Amino acid sequence: MNSLSADEILRLRAMLVELALTARSREEIERAIPPHLRPGLFYFWPVWAREQQDPPPGDWTTWLLMGGRGSGKTRAGAEWVRQLATGPEPVTPIALVGETMTEAIAVMVKGVSGILSVHPEATRPVLKGTTLTWPNGAEATVLSASDPDRFRGPQFAAAWCDEVAKWPQAESAWDMLQFGLRLGDRPRQLATTTPKPTRLLRRLLGDGQTIVTKMKTEENKAHLAEGFLDAVVGRYRGSVLGRQELDGEMIEDLPDALWNRDMFRRHRGGELGRVVVAVDPPVTGGPKADACGIVVAARVGEGAAILADWTISGARPLNWARRAVRAFKEFEADCIVAEVNQGGDLVKAVLAQVDTEVPVRGVRATRGKWLRAEPVAALYGRGLVAHAEGLAALEDEMCAFGADGMAEGHSPDRVDALVWAVTELMLGERVEPRVRGW
Repeated sequence: MNSLSADEILRLRAMLVELALTARSREEIERAIPPHLRPGLFYFWPVWAREQQDPPPGDWTTWLLMGGRGSGKTRAGAEWVRQLATGPEPVTPIALVGETMTEAIAVMVKGVSGILSVHPEATRPVLKGTTLTWPNGAEATVLSASDPDRFRGPQFAAAWCDEVAKWPQAESAWDMLQFGLRLGDRPRQLATTTPKPTRLLRRLLGDGQTIVTKMKTEENKAHLAEGFLDAVVGRYRGSVLGRQELDGEMIEDLPDALWNRDMFRRHRGGELGRVVVAVDPPVTGGPKADACGIVVAARVGEGAAILADWTISGARPLNWARRAVRAFKEFEADCIVAEVNQGGDLVKAVLAQVDTEVPVRGVRATRGKWLRAEPVAALYGRGLVAHAEGLAALEDEMCAFGADGMAEGHSPDRVDALVWAVTELMLGERVEPRVRGW
């Protein structure tokens, strides 16, 4: 197989690309390949790789491969590592960084498209603990982005970083990795991910040393279950979520959204005034019910700070009530603000079952979600509302909240709770906070 000429490789790749677009299974692809070429074909990556999965030419430091779910990102990363470790001049040592150690080993190393799977037996590395060792002596170390301090000390000649948009301490982990990427003539790194508008991804996209490649899920359909294509790709095609999760696009903000990410500034502390826990209860309870939005906010000087998002999904009334009361006590709030449109006195009664001493202020929606949210968004525009760290899910929903009152087709429960909280603190009647013990 390795004796194929460049022209033969190109012809075989073109045939496989055409088959990938028309065939309905991997077996159908294999049957169409001439028998004398079948042995070892799976491991001959040059004929399988789509153009976007090939390392880009040129003098780059970072290759950012953004792709949809199932688009072939993991196989591209594993093959790049294989190429580095088993080439004529092996590149070693290599860092393999995943969101967690468990994710890194399960997907990057042992997965169906991971490093062990893409090597023929003769060159397959051995995993011992967190170290991969190839027969030629090349090594790779598995690391967790959740523990950036572990990056202090080790040195690497290359790195493959998977799902960087999911890393919990993304910028810290990335920065620590850069200090260790200092061996060899050309230290390089590949970052594979389904994109989300995180600060790290924005930073990489703005770096002149980054080469960006994009891949769509549908381009890899020959290697995906037909049911996945019909049920998932068909359902989300063309939606904002589909453009991000299937087409690998970086979706920053909706053009008509009330909030965009530039409006979010961080809460840096300060004396808290009145504190409220806002609750947007679901109409029904149980696993298929809408989430119960639970947001904690406080007055800080002339503005407000969003302190926490305790939203809970699929909970029965007593469960979300217990969570709301726990938030009330933990943050030493002045009251719980609860929308009572759907339940009336029932909402207050459920909360009273948990704690009769908790003050509950019922609020009733007389206008649509969009109209209620507009004055709150205006406060953000004036820089009067800040967010504590760790509110990514809430911020994503705010940026996806559209004029139809939905967030990517779903009820914006977090947004509803936030709107009630900020309205109570800054747009309602002035109420003095109770004295706290701290």
